[in-house]
Amino acid sequence: MSLVSLILALLVEQARPLPYRRVVFEPLSRLADTLDGMFNAGERGQGVLAWVLGVGGLVLAAGGVFAALSALNPLLAVAWNVLVLYLTMGFRQFSHYYTDIQLALRMDDLPRARQLLAEWRGRPSDGLSSSDVARLSIEAALVGSHRHVFGVLLWFVLLPGPCGAVLYRAAAVFAEHWSRRSEDPAFGDFGGFAKQAFAVIDWLPLRATAAAFAVVGDFEDAVYCWRTQAAQWPDDGLGIVLASGAGALGVRLGMPVVEGGEVADRAELGTGDEADVDFMQSAVGLVWRAIVLWLLLLLLLGLASLVGG
Repeated sequence: MSLVSLILALLVEQARPLPYRRVVFEPLSRLADTLDGMFNAGERGQGVLAWVLGVGGLVLAAGGVFAALSALNPLLAVAWNVLVLYLTMGFRQFSHYYTDIQLALRMDDLPRARQLLAEWRGRPSDGLSSSDVARLSIEAALVGSHRHVFGVLLWFVLLPGPCGAVLYRAAAVFAEHWSRRSEDPAFGDFGGFAKQAFAVIDWLPLRATAAAFAVVGDFEDAVYCWRTQAAQWPDDGLGIVLASGAGALGVRLGMPVVEGGEVADRAELGTGDEADVDFMQSAVGLVWRAIVLWLLLLLLLGLASLVGG
């Protein structure tokens, strides 16, 4: 059932990309704001309660609907899984930026590529070279594939029905939304638990994604970069994914870039050549090979369970 649901969800998402921010991120953010208004007095315990009610309530609701539909008809349960996966995973919501940037670079239209990158990342891109644009695009694509495909996929497999997919997506949105307000003294430590909870939830998916990149890419370089470079990247453990992906591709990521007139000091990740438009295409292939690897593993697990049964 899991494999069929995943394949159907990926096919639907490829045929009809979901407007993620409008349909998923903004409603979940409004829910987080509602819970913030109801419970936040600046204390961590209140944030724990709000997180449990918000994220836990969504997980229980998704699981309850799945159980009810399973009792009626297994096909209805599959349809529910597909719908939830369609809402919680998929990378077509940002891949159009990646594709358009790739096309602009191939046509030597650097200003257009910078504009698209700025819209995608929400940060100024003036003064970036074509290599900078390609490098930042590859980084964003690797992170996006983890957060919108592999992280959801792993938790979907681990928990019954669509509970894992809802857990990962809701926890990610709550952590991101409340982290934006963490510097506000009035907000207090209300969002601290949400950030820590997502770090725990994402611990295994980060390593599973990095391992998949290593298996389908240059394994030796991916493992080397993972072990020696990942800790230098401070962003919520994403250095594991970026270092492994860079090593698997044989490209250099990270490194300082000029953003908004200021130099962003970033560690170097990966080995090999500077990023360019050809490496952007290679990154697409890496992600799709990793997806196929996951689907094959699920198929083998399903066959093993049938034989064992």
